[in-house]
Amino acid sequence: MKKYQEFNLGNVKLLSGKTLKCAKLVYKTYGKLNKDQSNVIVLPTFYTGTHIRNEGFIGKNRAINPNKYFIISINMFGNGLSSSPSNSIKAQHGSLFPEITLWDNIYCQHKLITEKLKIKKIALVAGWSMAGCQSYQWATQYPDMVKSILPFCASSKTSTHNHVFLEGVKAALTADVNWNEGKYKKQPIAGLKAFGRVYAGWAFSQDFYRKKLYKKFGFTNVEDLLKNWANDHAKNWDANNLLSKLKTWQLNDISKNPTYKGDYIKALKSIRAKTILMPCNQDLYFRTAENEFEKRFIKKSLLRPVDSAYGHCAANPGNDKNFQRKLDQNITELLI
Repeated sequence: MKKYQEFNLGNVKLLSGKTLKCAKLVYKTYGKLNKDQSNVIVLPTFYTGTHIRNEGFIGKNRAINPNKYFIISINMFGNGLSSSPSNSIKAQHGSLFPEITLWDNIYCQHKLITEKLKIKKIALVAGWSMAGCQSYQWATQYPDMVKSILPFCASSKTSTHNHVFLEGVKAALTADVNWNEGKYKKQPIAGLKAFGRVYAGWAFSQDFYRKKLYKKFGFTNVEDLLKNWANDHAKNWDANNLLSKLKTWQLNDISKNPTYKGDYIKALKSIRAKTILMPCNQDLYFRTAENEFEKRFIKKSLLRPVDSAYGHCAANPGNDKNFQRKLDQNITELLI
């Protein structure tokens, strides 16, 4: 059985007007498509995530059950599997890789699903963080195709504060002298480690550290956790890939495209999909208040916030059983 599949898109004109050359999407499917194509679930990937990490949301005893649903897990551009700075052709390699938006991602995901997989309807688009941001994008870009969405710890537009947080981790990475404006020959390890250490302060809540919940992960103290985050980023990620996706995150806005022309309220009102918004009240950068605002304009929407000391990482598979239980309840409700 293949680890994953590739869909070659050829040259793709981007929202910016530039062209992504020899574009490809990497994806994996789980389960079987039923006769009337009514059992399709799309799971985009999140920041520093691949289809493998998405498997933590799938299971025979979970709401996203491969015995019942046909699940399509699609890797976002910039994550090292789909077209990314690290794997693109020489003319667009590394720092030459073009700016990608979520509109570009969903445009290409739509081509995969309609042209390659021949699917016309999607029962649910769901995801954590940037994957959740893509669920809003699906619902506004192709409103007639998507029956329901469940973004968790996500928003339809990146807030100014969220943007500033990302500038912080970006500054930590690019301060490494070996960064060299993205033209490095070896990974800027010190910058990648700094990126990871700074990020750890935002990924979890203040209560997480106050209650010393890091000990549940096997860390003796905070420094052990910080070293783990630093080493993980240095070992597993290409610097240009991280910054490409970071820029995509900062550009997240469902209204910044030819359809809505910057009219954010109009874009929210265009969502026809049944929607459950599921923030974590202790998330430090995707704030509940943003989802409260969205609910005012998304017609068929419910707001289901969850409290968790794990903050943004409450949604990370295995971290918080209560969050997982409520997530599955909400998914089941949407799929009825």
